[in-house]
Amino acid sequence: MAFRNFDTTDLSRRTLFRGGGYLAAGAAMAALPFGRSLLAHDVSQTWPTVAALADKYVSERKVANLFLTFGNGQEPHAHTVGGGTLGFGRPAQVDENSLYRIYSMTKPVTGMAIMMLIDDGVLGLDQPLHDVIPAFRDMQVLVDPAGSLADTVPAAKPITIRQLLTHTAGLGYLITSKGPLLEAYQQNGLVGGRVSRIPIPGIPIVTPAPNLEEWADRLAGLPLMYQPATKWSYSCSIDLLGRVIEVASGMGFEEFLSERIFTPCGMDSTWMTVPTSELSRMTDNYGILGGFPLPLDPAEATIYTDAPSVPSGGGGLVSSPRDYDRFLRMLLGYGTIDGTEVMSEMAVRVGTSDLLPKTVDTTGSWIAGEGHGAGGRVVNGTFGWGGAAGTLAAVDYNLGLRTALWTQYMPTDTYPIREEFLAALQKDTAAMRTNMGA
Repeated sequence: MAFRNFDTTDLSRRTLFRGGGYLAAGAAMAALPFGRSLLAHDVSQTWPTVAALADKYVSERKVANLFLTFGNGQEPHAHTVGGGTLGFGRPAQVDENSLYRIYSMTKPVTGMAIMMLIDDGVLGLDQPLHDVIPAFRDMQVLVDPAGSLADTVPAAKPITIRQLLTHTAGLGYLITSKGPLLEAYQQNGLVGGRVSRIPIPGIPIVTPAPNLEEWADRLAGLPLMYQPATKWSYSCSIDLLGRVIEVASGMGFEEFLSERIFTPCGMDSTWMTVPTSELSRMTDNYGILGGFPLPLDPAEATIYTDAPSVPSGGGGLVSSPRDYDRFLRMLLGYGTIDGTEVMSEMAVRVGTSDLLPKTVDTTGSWIAGEGHGAGGRVVNGTFGWGGAAGTLAAVDYNLGLRTALWTQYMPTDTYPIREEFLAALQKDTAAMRTNMGA
C-alpha cells in the first residue's frame, strides 16, 4: 500500500535498559527565540544553565561526557553545548564525530525504513504480519503475562505492521517480560541490543539466535503477552521489523539501512559493527553502581567490533551526533536533505504521526496520554525516542528544531539528567524572553 490513498538500581538487564523510551526535550522548547545567537557553533553562552548542567556532571565525574546538539531548520550543522572526554582517563574531547551506542534511538531509523517499504507498495500499514512471515499466523496469547506458557488462548486478531511499529502487537521483551516467558526469551536467544564482552552481575549470559531469520522463527513459536491492539507494551517488535524488511525488500537488513538511509543521508559513521580503524573516536560506556561509574564497554575492547549474529533494529546501532543530526534533519525536511529525496514527504508525515490503533489502552505506560509513530513517541508536533545509555533525540515540526543529548552510562535513571535538562532549557528560555523584553 503506497501513501497516495492513506488517510491521515541493581545492575540487571531491566535496569540497564530502563528509561530507553523517554523523548528528548524538543516539546518543551515551543517558543525559543532562535536567530543570530545560534550562528556560532558552540552556543554555551546562549544556554548558560544547560552548559552549567553539562559542566556539573562532567566536573563531578558522574559522566565522562555530556554533549548536546541543537539544529535549526535545514542549517547544515547542529550547534553544540557541553563536552567532556571519550572516557575517564582518556584526554580526547568528544565532538560531533564521536561514536556513541544509541540503543533504542535505532528504533526510529528502523521505523522509517518500514515507511519507505510501505511507500514502495511492498508492505501495508495494516497488513497482517503473517503475510510476510507465515510462522506468525494463528498466534497464542498468555492468559497471565507472567504465567505458564501452556495457559493460552488464541489471538483474537492477527499482528499487523502498524502494531509492530507502535509496540501494540502484544510481544514481549527481555526487559519487560517476566516469569516463564522471560526464561523462554533467554533460552531462545531473543536478544536485542548488546552491552559488553564483560560478564555483568545480574545479567544472565544469553547466546543469541544464529541469525535474524531464525530469531524471528523462534519468536513466532512463543505466545504473546497481550492480545494484539489492546495494550501499549514496550517490546521486541522493532527488532522483528528488521526481518520484515529483509523479506519485503529482498535485501539484508543492514544492507537496506545503508543503501536506503545512511548513504543518501550522508551518514558515514553509523553501523552495527564499528570498524577497528574508528575506535579512536568511540566513547566508553559505564555502568553506575553504588554511585561510581564502572566500565561496561570500554572502546578498546568494545563488543561493537564484532558483527552481531542478529542485527537489532530495536537497539543495535552506533552513531555520531553529526550522523544522527543528519537523520533528524532529513525528517525535519520531510524526507529530503541537501536536495536528495531519501523518502517521500507523505511517508515521513505518516511515520511521525500518531499511529496507535484506536483500541489500544496506554494507561500506566510510558506514553500515557500521548501518541506513537513509526518507532518513536509523538507529542505536540514532536517525534523522537531515547537510548538506554542516556542518549536522546527528537525533531519538533512546530519549531523546525532538531535536538539531541549525548552521554554514555547505564541505567539511565541513575541520574535525573533528562529532567534537569528540561528544567535548564526552560530557565534559559525564560531568561531569553526577559532579555528580549518579551
